[in-house]
Amino acid sequence: FAKKMEGYGFRVQKSAFEALVPERLYKKLLEEIPGSIRKDEDSVRLYRITGQGEVTLFGVNETIKDEEVIII
Repeated sequence: FAKKMEGYGFRVQKSAFEALVPERLYKKLLEEIPGSIRKDEDSVRLYRITGQGEVTLFGVNETIKDEEVIII
């Protein structure tokens, strides 16, 4: 599952990914997740930040230029 997530964005912690994706890829990801996890063992949460969301970065980080951020 981690390899699939790295195809959408980048790892920010061991089990946390951040992705800047257009709406169509977001919908594709929503369709792919159920078939990519063990439903009796895994837990996946998607936090979608749109509108006036704000991300503040400290330290070594990739610059976020897009207004829509989806944290996975």
